Amino acid sequence: MDRREFAKLSALAVAWSSLPLAARDIVASGNDVSQKPVGYAAIGLGTISDIFMRGCANSKAAKITALVTGHPDTKGAKYAAMYGIPKTSIYTYETFDRIRDNPEIDAIYVGLPNSMHCEYTVRGAMAGKHVLCEKPMAISSAECRKMIDACRQAKVKLMIGYRVHYEPLWNRAIQILKSGKIGELESFHGGFFGQQPAGAWRLTKSLGGGGALMDLGIYPLNAIRHITGEEPTDFTAIVSTRDRSGRFAEVEQSMEWTMKFPSGIIASCGCSYGARGPSVLNINGDKGYLVMEPAFNYDGLRLRGEVGGQPIDESSAGKQPYQFTIEAEHFSECIRNHREPESPGEEGLKDMLAIEAIYRAAGAPIA
Repeated sequence: MDRREFAKLSALAVAWSSLPLAARDIVASGNDVSQKPVGYAAIGLGTISDIFMRGCANSKAAKITALVTGHPDTKGAKYAAMYGIPKTSIYTYETFDRIRDNPEIDAIYVGLPNSMHCEYTVRGAMAGKHVLCEKPMAISSAECRKMIDACRQAKVKLMIGYRVHYEPLWNRAIQILKSGKIGELESFHGGFFGQQPAGAWRLTKSLGGGGALMDLGIYPLNAIRHITGEEPTDFTAIVSTRDRSGRFAEVEQSMEWTMKFPSGIIASCGCSYGARGPSVLNINGDKGYLVMEPAFNYDGLRLRGEVGGQPIDESSAGKQPYQFTIEAEHFSECIRNHREPESPGEEGLKDMLAIEAIYRAAGAPIA
């Protein structure tokens, strides 16, 4: 495949995956499969939930039908007006369990701080609602198992918000890897770096559960696990906090770690809450390579490399919040058609087991 053909296929993949679910169904079947959108209750109305709600607004398959917030008269009223939600469908954390009586809510979106994921996933399942929970799934593998068990017992679906699994350019990269055009996978180098300001909830152990690894490092970790289809078995790790302002009194500033997989593939990764840097993943084969940079951003992703002896350079055409639209549509389709999601609770558990092993290797266990 030459560069022009690759570009055409990549563009088609982006266009197809960017279509709302209902539109894709129409194209695939030739029939109008118009259905009532799956109704989501957004829990916690912070930045990530705001993006998710905008993503649902761009879809015919998903719709925000309820809100859960500690500020019903301000944030609640604001978003209710934006999305046409009646006052009776604005809940507080104290009245949350009443969602069981609202037939307009099919699923909940958990966009809360990490340490609250377990509680609201379990309560949502007990209310009979499907659960789409943000990553990291929880703050310990024990909590992850509790969430999985609760959803299984309630016979509801549980999906973890690994939006990269649904990103068209990432899926194109995986197709290239499966084609064998870069040969045998040998190694990965990944990283995600950014700043967290003093006072942010992610810098508190009680809400974040850990530092940069929980929020940023999980991206290359999950991507590498997803690509290899293997679970890492050997770890080395170092944590470091150079900042002396007290900003990182409870969690680490930076983390660097290595992993080895059963096949012999090795990976080195880094993350930080106190550094400027890229979100990147280098994928090295014995006949070629791929570089995704930016790799984990909400838009603007770029894929470069050498494939079959030819250079490639492609960018994602989607604009924020398209990744969240695709993610919500996937879960909606799973709910409608009784399918298991691509990123179920078990995927979140596997990441948390690896995260716990990395922290142990660094001499800073969190569980």
